[in-house]
Amino acid sequence: MINKEVINALKVLKSGGLILYPTDTIWGIGCDATNYEAVERIYRLKKRAESKSMICLVNSTKMLKNHVRQVPSMAYDILHVANKPTTIIYDNPIGVSENLIAEDNTLAIRKVKDEFCNSLLQEFKKPIVSTSANISGEPAPKSFKEISDPILKGVDYIVNLQRKKIATKPSSIIKLSVDGKVQIIRE
Repeated sequence: MINKEVINALKVLKSGGLILYPTDTIWGIGCDATNYEAVERIYRLKKRAESKSMICLVNSTKMLKNHVRQVPSMAYDILHVANKPTTIIYDNPIGVSENLIAEDNTLAIRKVKDEFCNSLLQEFKKPIVSTSANISGEPAPKSFKEISDPILKGVDYIVNLQRKKIATKPSSIIKLSVDGKVQIIRE
């Protein structure tokens, strides 16, 4: 059975809206990663330059392969052994809004393990943007109560789950190039 919060968030995502939701790391602002206008709204809400790209969430390797032209084989190994949330930056993303793709033609994607996010992605069948729930340049909130009013008022729906959860830190970030280069961006 689908959770009521999944149903509510799904309606907002399908209509091009923004959600505020708990992820496997910190609270995030999300939208349909294929919707240019929705992605634009997140940039405006966060007062973030479009040159600073955002992370997308997927729930399966199949969804990952649908949005990266060539997934390096090492990515599967990393995803298999990672014991904490790990975001991988891939070359040559496809099938997402062009304003999500970095200037170097890359996209950061995290395969989630969180139950809510996994269910939402399974029902939505498309990647979802996940960016920290803060104005650009301000510290990322470690809990729901640290999220500022402009963010709370700027989204269309706030998921009513995990409000007391305190996040320890955001995901690790690894850049994997098609040519085999590996770069640790954030541990």
